[in-house]
Amino acid sequence: MIKNKKMFYTAIILFVTSLILNLPFPNESPLGETVAVVLNIPVKSTDGLLYVGITSFTLLMASLFLLNNSINKYHFRTIVIVIMAAIFAPSMIIGIYQKTFATGIYAVSFEHTSSSCDFEMVNKKTLHGECKLPFKNYSNNDVKFSIEFYEKYDDSVQITTLMNINGPYEVVLKGNQRKTEKIETNIDVSKIKNHITGGNAMGVNIIMKSGKKMRKL
Repeated sequence: MIKNKKMFYTAIILFVTSLILNLPFPNESPLGETVAVVLNIPVKSTDGLLYVGITSFTLLMASLFLLNNSINKYHFRTIVIVIMAAIFAPSMIIGIYQKTFATGIYAVSFEHTSSSCDFEMVNKKTLHGECKLPFKNYSNNDVKFSIEFYEKYDDSVQITTLMNINGPYEVVLKGNQRKTEKIETNIDVSKIKNHITGGNAMGVNIIMKSGKKMRKL
């Protein structure tokens, strides 16, 4: 089936590299971006182009080209399998890692799409905020960490980050516990111009901290 082993193994190496760059762990952003930020390497151009994403896509296309030319049959089937692996493998790899080797906050998953925050004015100066944050601790040990909120996109009007005024908030998860952490607080907005007076935010972005460890989700 393999007619060119050198080309085939090169394709595998390029595919694995592309996969690693795209792993959304330990932060929400791909691993390639996290490493680039640590090394002070630009991750985005002035035009908004994401260098890591372009590199990862280029490596994936190159691996598909080399793979297709290194085998002598089952071309379409192989390409489809590889593309499916590129789509689903990252989340599967993270799930396996968290359930087996991860410890502390790295063993905790945050169900971003199921999270939400609700806001409502209780008087002219006070905004009541209530957030529901679903977590799952895959380790056998208790995990304690603090959380802060951040806005994924730059905006002049604060929404979830208003919760940080009375934060950070402590969360404790028991071993193998699934828990929706409910955070409520009354926020003094008397000195904040153009503050929100109510509303709902879905898909909340948080920062988990435990000692020197941090995850941006």
